[in-house]
Amino acid sequence: MSIRGVAFDLDYTLAVTTRDRDTILQAAVDAVDGPQISREEYLRAHRQHLTRESREPVFADILDGTASDVDPKSMATAYREGITDSLEPLDGIEALVTDLRSRYRVGLLTNGSVLAQRSKIEHLGWEELFDTTLVTGELPAGKPDAAAFEALLDGLGTTAEETVYIGDTPLDDIEGATASGLYAIQVLFDGSPDRDPRADAYIERDRLTQDLPGLLDSLA
Repeated sequence: MSIRGVAFDLDYTLAVTTRDRDTILQAAVDAVDGPQISREEYLRAHRQHLTRESREPVFADILDGTASDVDPKSMATAYREGITDSLEPLDGIEALVTDLRSRYRVGLLTNGSVLAQRSKIEHLGWEELFDTTLVTGELPAGKPDAAAFEALLDGLGTTAEETVYIGDTPLDDIEGATASGLYAIQVLFDGSPDRDPRADAYIERDRLTQDLPGLLDSLA
């Protein structure tokens, strides 16, 4: 069967921050005089709230049981603004997506709260870039749950067997996509997770715009 649909993860795949996430988190904590929070603590809490309107419940969980009286909403706002202000697209991504849309249905599926992820998409100017743009905060479940990928396929109007998903994380992107019957291409970069053997192919992030069209042809 030929490939008719192509979809992407957002963070670390199509867009990166100019500062590392630990630094941005620390700056957000300092801005509201909050207690020290590790990146690991944040990520554990974040995974429990992939279908929320904002990151406020994430920080509420982290702050629960501490002596801090910091408002979780204030901390969530400071972190969201720090991430958004630091976010930049990879060079040539808009042209790549536009070119792909001449041959495929092209989508975006990103984990996270509505406010956080929609703010990133607006900051990047990508509201109309894709045929369908999905944030798990608006869905019944986040990646790697099959419900997230079913929503993606519905938005693309394609079947799993004719759709490729491209992302960097073994659990959310590669396991999630392949378990739902999609092809999966893992994006690699300095400091990225190791190659997942379940991926159908691999691509270096700094070669994404040059190599992806040919890689899609090879899968087809």
